[in-house]
Amino acid sequence: MATVILDAGHGGWDNGAMYNGRKEKDDNLKLALAVGKKLEDKGIGVDYTRTQDVYDSPLEKAKIANASGADYFVSFHRNASPDNNQYSGVQTLIYNEGDVKEKLANEINKGLENVGFDNLGISVRNNLAVLKRTNIPAVLIETGFINTDKDNLIFDENFEAIAESIADSINRVINNQASSYYYTIQVGLFRNEENAKRLANELISMGYTVKIGMVNGYYAVWVGNFKDMNQAKRIERVLQEDGYETWIIAV
Repeated sequence: MATVILDAGHGGWDNGAMYNGRKEKDDNLKLALAVGKKLEDKGIGVDYTRTQDVYDSPLEKAKIANASGADYFVSFHRNASPDNNQYSGVQTLIYNEGDVKEKLANEINKGLENVGFDNLGISVRNNLAVLKRTNIPAVLIETGFINTDKDNLIFDENFEAIAESIADSINRVINNQASSYYYTIQVGLFRNEENAKRLANELISMGYTVKIGMVNGYYAVWVGNFKDMNQAKRIERVLQEDGYETWIIAV
């Protein structure tokens, strides 16, 4: 059974964006809990970074996700613009393009567009700790602009449909991945091909099956090709114990 860890952005002293007394942290938690319930109803395992009004830093949340053993990480936020009612729509953020996280982000955006939001697409953000430091596929949903009245109306009046849409999108990607994708462990990412080859040869000498691929113009070193995520995680732990920094990706 796949497991998803849901992260309600902000919390505690960190209210996030605010508008007319409305606090982003509250909307995030309400939606995370609602999506979690709908995922459980679909037979998907659910964990949370928080279920109450408490604060953990983005890095701490990434560590919670990594320690949870979950297969996917979904963070809930609401956007904000410099001027009230300036922008409208839903956007999903990812660390980089490719693999299953991009597919998940697209599915979520399309589903929320059907609920009534404008679809602002995917945005790559490689400086956000909850995306950068998680070692599982991770997305961050900006569920409309909290300082746009149109988006708040959609959020409030279509709340159950929004939660169901996100849960359906996650479930659909999980089911597709179970039948269509394999996992590999990324152990290094280099500008210089020779450095990638050096690490690849080192890992080959240790008995691993290794491949070098390209990711956004960089040379990636990948170990193994696993149908089972749990098997990939077992090998990943061994690599981590040997001092390697790792990242499981779906291909």
